[in-house]
Amino acid sequence: MEKTLFEKLGGEAAVNTAVEIFYDRILADDRIKHFFSGTDMAKQRNHQKRFLTYAFGGAKQYDSNKGMRAAHSRLVKEKGLNDSHFDIVVEHLGGTLLGLGVAEDLVKEVTRIAETVRNDVLNR
Repeated sequence: MEKTLFEKLGGEAAVNTAVEIFYDRILADDRIKHFFSGTDMAKQRNHQKRFLTYAFGGAKQYDSNKGMRAAHSRLVKEKGLNDSHFDIVVEHLGGTLLGLGVAEDLVKEVTRIAETVRNDVLNR
């Protein structure tokens, strides 16, 4: 049986480490950090860990109170979240993984998965 992307990335410990570094990068980026003002970042980080575990094949289901559209709707309407911001987030995700020594082909697979939620995140 072929390994899931979650397993190829190193499992729970690797995803958890990547999420911590990813959000450190996001919160240091003046282009997008304002989207997280007032956000409980401990909760956000845990939410993201659960989501990525699911998205990468490490969990069979993902329980969220909101869907992608609802979760990001306010950011689109009130703060102008758009494609350029989404691109920056994907850039930070890829940079985080590359910095952790993840192979480029796996980073491309992660990027492909991220792209599948672009329209929902941007409420299109």
